[in-house]
Amino acid sequence: METNVKAVELRELWRRYKDQGDERARERLVVAYSPLVKFIAGRMASGLPSHVEEADLISYGLLGLIGAIERFDLDREIRFETFAVARVKGAIIDELRSLDWVPRSVRARARDVEKAHAELEAQLQRAPTDEEMAAKLKMDVDEFNDSLLEIANSSVLALDDLWTFADPEGGGGQISVLDTIQDPNAIDPEIEAHASELKDRLADAIESLPERERLVVALYYYENLTLREIGEVLGVTESRVSQLHTKAVLGLRSRFQSRP
Repeated sequence: METNVKAVELRELWRRYKDQGDERARERLVVAYSPLVKFIAGRMASGLPSHVEEADLISYGLLGLIGAIERFDLDREIRFETFAVARVKGAIIDELRSLDWVPRSVRARARDVEKAHAELEAQLQRAPTDEEMAAKLKMDVDEFNDSLLEIANSSVLALDDLWTFADPEGGGGQISVLDTIQDPNAIDPEIEAHASELKDRLADAIESLPERERLVVALYYYENLTLREIGEVLGVTESRVSQLHTKAVLGLRSRFQSRP
């Protein structure tokens, strides 16, 4: 009963804000959906350096939430929470990137890993192993895994990032996992076909990952488990899960950036 009452109250707040421009209703909507921001910020904080405060992430995310509330169309057949997640994460990522706290050496190492993965995948026609990646990068496996952990702890690296891809006609574009959510109002068949093709490419890329990396992606993005919880499922440390996640994402990014 309490859930139903809350749903009725939310609908009334949305109506007052969208139909009447009631700013107080907007403020109450921000408060009502603020737990979503805290949840997202908490998950993102777990993969960031310790000096990044979760409270700061929440404040960045609230700006994204406010923007989502202002832009949300009540006539769209999509839950507000689904619409807001991308905006909240985007606001947090944009603010972190504007601070430019990631060392250039780490950015360069991430690019090297992506490039090596793309070259080895093209050569081997499969996802490379840790040993093959380490040899390609002229380091031992321990050094390679340490690099993955440093990249994971020093960057906002997730499937929600925008990936650039080549266009056969000479152009280009970008896609993220959230771009694959179907918009019921999208009636342009060309756009719809393009989005479907990209979704299929991403699904194929994830399917080509080694079993453990594929499982980490599934548990993290689709089951919403934390890195610690995934470690408990796999029987490995949280650090090892972070390494597997980073290797999977860099591998997927390399595939989208290197293939038309």
